[in-house]
Amino acid sequence: MRTTLLTVLSAAALAAAWHGPASAQQAAAPTRSDQAISDRVVKIGFILDMSGIYADVTGPGSAAAARMAVEDFGGSVLGAPIEVLVADHQNKADVAAATARAWFDTEKVDAILDVAASATALAAADIARAKNRIIAFSGPGAVRLTNEACSPVSIHWAYDTYALSNVTAQATVKAGGDSWFFITADYAFGHELERDATAVVKASGGSLKGSVRAPINTPDFSSFLLQAQGSGAKIVGLANAGRDTTNAIKQAAEFGLTQSGQKLAGLLVYINDVHSLGLGPTQGMLLTEGFYWDLDEGTRAWSKRFFERTGRMPNMSQAGVYSTVTHYLKAVRQAGTDETQAVMKVMRETPVNDFYARGGRIREDGRMVHDMYLFEVKTPAESTGPWDLYKRVATIPGDQAFQPLSASRCPLVKK
Repeated sequence: MRTTLLTVLSAAALAAAWHGPASAQQAAAPTRSDQAISDRVVKIGFILDMSGIYADVTGPGSAAAARMAVEDFGGSVLGAPIEVLVADHQNKADVAAATARAWFDTEKVDAILDVAASATALAAADIARAKNRIIAFSGPGAVRLTNEACSPVSIHWAYDTYALSNVTAQATVKAGGDSWFFITADYAFGHELERDATAVVKASGGSLKGSVRAPINTPDFSSFLLQAQGSGAKIVGLANAGRDTTNAIKQAAEFGLTQSGQKLAGLLVYINDVHSLGLGPTQGMLLTEGFYWDLDEGTRAWSKRFFERTGRMPNMSQAGVYSTVTHYLKAVRQAGTDETQAVMKVMRETPVNDFYARGGRIREDGRMVHDMYLFEVKTPAESTGPWDLYKRVATIPGDQAFQPLSASRCPLVKK
């Protein structure tokens, strides 16, 4: 299988021209001989959707976040340069698996620190387990990554279907939206999102009126929306993502679905989606995210730098990539090596404290537990600018947002 290699970035070369305070601080840190590093270079890879339906929410933005993290770290670790590799998986699991295998075997990649989309992530995770290489995820949502597919070398960073469903569905039922119909993306992520949301709806006293599965990259949602309208459900849950979500929301507005009294619940809605659609069709929508650019001084400062580079504000997956890369590189430095088990041990033992997560921790199932946030989309009158889109409704502590270990299906979890 031919791998589409889009970018190989020598971060050491970039760092030579980088004069930011973060780089200066790292440059002052003690270093060791690059002989502590295999092949005398640290290579990190990103298998992303660079051109498909998730390119806007992962893709070039996630690659930019990774490069920012490497530059801010100083471009090298333990005296060895850091290289970033980026590939397009074309939303094909076999391409993701082939890319991961080639990178580990031929390119000697030390860690893959994001794989966008769930099916592709699950495929790459199998390769990482077999090759004993670190793999982390901020783009995909399937909770299976920390359940049946968990491994000693994998970390799920930004969000998952359990947290999204738990927070959004529970709040929606509590607000009176107690009957649901799902329009679900017909692949691993969508199935898990519907399953998890249904469980929360029923546990909260709500009911399920039905569901329909739509193929990925569906241009026409009319038949699915008609079924949703005919169900009589108060809430139409969108268990999809990316362009599928924005198309469904646009067409729901055209069908007059919300005007007829039904409400939409986007179970994975990114800030990119709301910005693209505008506040008209999205105002009042409840949604769950693990990050928002305007939460505090730290998120605003980093997001401003990201905006200057990309022309848009970051979402939770892109900010999660920066956080993951930084945590990984710190662990390599502290471990004194890029050997997998030594680095994983430090990553698990070290709390995550940055603009993305405060007091975050990596559990034995690979879940990075951190606060999640329930937001309501602002009305046009409330917004003060193009990216002023959310108002925070609640902060949900990680232990309440994510699946408890007692319910885990991960074989690594001791019961």
